[in-house]
Amino acid sequence: MDALIGFWTHALAALSFGALVAWQLHAGLRMPGQRLLLAALGLTALWAWCAAVRPESLLAAGSETGRNLIWIAMLHSLAMSNDERERQKGIRLVYGAVAGVLGLQMVADALPYLMPPDPTAEAAIATTAALLRITAAAGGLVLVHNIYGQAAPASRPAIGYAMVALAMLWIYDLNLYTVAYLSPAWAEGLGDWRGLAVAATAPFFAMGARRTDAWRIRLSRAATFQSLSLLGICGYLAVMAVLATVLRGAGGDWATGLAVALLSALTVAAMVILPSARARSWAKVKIAKHFFEHRYDYRAEWLRFTATLGSGDGERPGGLSLGQRTVKAFADILDAPGGVLIARDEDGQLVEAAEWNWPGEPLPVTGDSDENAFWAAIASEGRIVELDGVRHGWSQPQDLKLPFPGWMLAEETAWIGVPLMHHNRLTAIILLAAPDYRRPLDWEDFDLLRTAGRQAASNIAEALTQEVLSKARRFEEFNRRFAFILHDIKNLVSQLSLLARNAERHADNAEFRADMVATLKSSVGKMNDLLARLSPQSAAREGRCEPTPLKDVLAFAIAAKRRGHEVQLLGDTSIVAMADPHGLETAVGHLVQNAIDASPEDVPVTVRVEHDLREVRILVIDKGRGMDGDFVRASLFEPFSSTKEGGFGIGAYEARSLVTAMGGRLSVESRLNHGSQFTIHLPAATAAKERKSA
Repeated sequence: MDALIGFWTHALAALSFGALVAWQLHAGLRMPGQRLLLAALGLTALWAWCAAVRPESLLAAGSETGRNLIWIAMLHSLAMSNDERERQKGIRLVYGAVAGVLGLQMVADALPYLMPPDPTAEAAIATTAALLRITAAAGGLVLVHNIYGQAAPASRPAIGYAMVALAMLWIYDLNLYTVAYLSPAWAEGLGDWRGLAVAATAPFFAMGARRTDAWRIRLSRAATFQSLSLLGICGYLAVMAVLATVLRGAGGDWATGLAVALLSALTVAAMVILPSARARSWAKVKIAKHFFEHRYDYRAEWLRFTATLGSGDGERPGGLSLGQRTVKAFADILDAPGGVLIARDEDGQLVEAAEWNWPGEPLPVTGDSDENAFWAAIASEGRIVELDGVRHGWSQPQDLKLPFPGWMLAEETAWIGVPLMHHNRLTAIILLAAPDYRRPLDWEDFDLLRTAGRQAASNIAEALTQEVLSKARRFEEFNRRFAFILHDIKNLVSQLSLLARNAERHADNAEFRADMVATLKSSVGKMNDLLARLSPQSAAREGRCEPTPLKDVLAFAIAAKRRGHEVQLLGDTSIVAMADPHGLETAVGHLVQNAIDASPEDVPVTVRVEHDLREVRILVIDKGRGMDGDFVRASLFEPFSSTKEGGFGIGAYEARSLVTAMGGRLSVESRLNHGSQFTIHLPAATAAKERKSA
C-alpha cells in the first residue's frame, strides 16, 4: 500500500511539472531566466518520475540533487540581475557554499555504488548524505528568504508565488531528512507522501511563471550579512553533526575525550571572541573588504547620518546639541567611540565647541599661533588627516608638512581629523577618537567623510545664521518698542509744552493748578509705563483683555487733545467691551491725534461709540484732507511712513498693532478732500461671556 502511495504521488508530481514544461515551451522562451526555469521544471519532473519508478536508485538521487542545483542557479541569476555596481561579492560565496554542499551530496550518493559492500561504511555514508541534504535544504531556505525579503516592492508580487513554491519544496525536504537522520523508520511515511507535497507546488510555479519579465530584485548588504550568518550557522551545525556521527561510530574513551575537548575549545573561543570589540571591528573590516564591492552601504549611511544631525535632541533637557550630534554622526560612520568638535568662537578664538564620548583627556585647545597656522592650512586644502599616519610616517607627504599643534600628535586617542567646509570656508574640525581596531583609510572613507563634512558644515552654518537672525529679531523687537515709545514721548512732550505755556497765563487760577497737578501725575504715570514697556517681559503684558468700560478710557484718551482742538464724544459710552484698557487708550489717542493733525483748526473731530449684541465699534471721524486708496493700501500702516512734516509715521501702525493684540481689528474709510473714518472693532463683553459659557 505504501509503495502504491509513493508511486502515485510522485507520478502526479511528474505529470504536473511535465505539463508546466510543455506550457513553457508552447509560450516561447523570450527571457533568459525562462531557460533556467524550464530546466528546473524539467529536472523536477524527471526526479519525480524516477522517484515513482525506482525511489532508491542513483538516478533518483542524482536527479534530486540536479533539481536543487538548477533552482539554486535560478535564484543566483535573480540575485545577479541588478546593476553590476550594486552587486555584493559576499552573496556569491553563499551560493557557492550551497552549491558545494550539493556537490558533496552527489559524491556521497555515488560512493556506495563505487566501493565494495561494507555495511558500516554504507551507514556512515548514508548519515553523511542525510546531513548534507539537511544543510542544502536549510541553505536553500536562507536564499529564498533573502531573495524575497530584499526584492524591490514592485517585483514582490511577481516572484512571490515562485518563492512560496520553493519554500514549500525545501521545508518538506528539511523536515523529511531531519526525521530520517533521527529515526529512519519514521521517515518512510513522509517519503511516500513527498510527491504530493511537490505536486502542490506546481500551481504556484505556474502563477509565478506568467511574469518572469518582472523578476527583478536588489540585494542589500543586510541581506548578504544575513545570508553569510545563517549559512555559517547551518555549516557549523552540519560539521558538528558529522563529527558527532563519526565519533559515535568510532567509539572508545578517546573519542569521548576528543568530543569534550572540541566542545570546550569552541566554547572558550566564543567567550573570547564575541565580547571583544577589537575582534568584532576586525571581522567587520575584513568582511567588508573581501565580500563586498564597496565598504559602505551609502544609502543606509546617509539616512543614518541625516537622521542623527536632524534628531533635535538638543531641544529636550539632557539631549544632544547640534555639535554633539555632528560628532556622533561622524563617529558612527567609522565606528569611533567618540570625538571633539573644534571651532572659532565669537571673538575668533579656537575653542572646543562640542564633545561626545571623548575617551581621552580634555584637549588643551588654546588658540595660539600653532593652532591658528594649522587651521589656516586645513582651510586652504580641506584635507582629511590621518593622525596615525602622521605619527608613524606613512601618511601622504602633504599631511606630513601640515603645522600640527604639539598636543594633537601627542594625544594618541586622536585618530582622524575631518574638516567641515562650507562654500570653501572652514567651519569647524572634528577630531575622532581611535576605535579598538585601527585601520588606514581608503578612497571610500575619504569620499564619504568629505561629502558628509560638507553636509554637516551646511547644517552648522544654517544654525549659526539662525542664531544671528534670532539676535537681530530681538534687537528689531526692542527697536520697534522704542520707536512706539518715542512716539508716545513726543505726544507727552507736546502735552507738557502746552501745559507750560498755559501756566504762564493761568498760574493764579486754582482750578488750573489742580488740573495741572492731575495732568503731571498722569504724565508721570504714562512715562513709567513707557519705561516698563521697554523690558523683555513687557510682551507678556501686552494684549491682556478684560471687560473694560469705555467711558473713562475714551475720556482720558481725548482729554489732553481737547485743549488745542475741539473733540466731540458721542454715543453710549457706558457700554463694556473686551479690551486692554491701556492699549485701547493709547490706540484711540493716536487716531484722535492723527485726525486733529489732518483737520482744519475750526472743524471738530468726532469720536462716536456704536454697538450691537456682539460687537463694539469706536469711530474716529475727521473732515480733513483725507487719503487716496493707494496710500491707504500701501503706506498707511507701514512704520516710518508719514505725510506729516516731522512725523514718525507709526501712530496708525501702533494703533492697529494694539487693537489686533487685544483680539479686535481696525478698519479705515477715506477719500481725498472728504476726510477719514477709522473704526476700532472690539468684541462686546456680553458676547465674550456667552462664548466662554458655551
